[in-house]
Amino acid sequence: MPIQIAIDGPVGAGKSTIARECARRLGFVYMDTGALYRAVGVYCRENGIDAYDEAAVAGILGNITLEIRLNDGVQSIIMNSEDVSERLRTPDASMLASKVSSYGAVRAFLLDLQRGFAAKNNVIMDGRDIGTVILPDARVKIFLSADSRARAKRRYDELIEKGAEVNFDDVLADLEKRDRDDSSRAHAPLKQADDAILLDTTGNTFEESVERVMKIINSAM
Repeated sequence: MPIQIAIDGPVGAGKSTIARECARRLGFVYMDTGALYRAVGVYCRENGIDAYDEAAVAGILGNITLEIRLNDGVQSIIMNSEDVSERLRTPDASMLASKVSSYGAVRAFLLDLQRGFAAKNNVIMDGRDIGTVILPDARVKIFLSADSRARAKRRYDELIEKGAEVNFDDVLADLEKRDRDDSSRAHAPLKQADDAILLDTTGNTFEESVERVMKIINSAM
């Protein structure tokens, strides 16, 4: 039976980069679930749908087909037969994902896709509700956190490296809004699973965080 590892936490806690590296070391598949919500948000933006209108978003889900493809272990998101992976990594896509992910219809739409993928692969999956909703029986559950300024600095550095024109205060404000939205939404809010291990990465180097996560995983294998 495939092994499932769930890593949850707020934006900027290092979930994606840490999960990806741990998956590489373990020979597991890394799945970025946030990319699926970003894809729904980007579809709305590109097709003139108000992402803040829950009924409108629910009404267009039948027009979207999503597929997760792996190329040498790297995930691509195929939406309506087109690889949209590069269009999903913008601040705007991030905010849209936070909004549409609060809708029950969107979460239900993506649930089977995520569970089906995990049922076929040894997987590390990161997101907001992996340990609480998507993979409640995961063998390992970790909740990553860090203080908001440390998380904003990581996010700011990532965006600058990608050539985005942003300033730190805006990134921090966006992050704190994401925290509020993710934690207060009615459907599958961001929270630590009762059986998840809390790991605060504030002040850690990337390697230190990876080593601590690997230690937790290896102790449970």
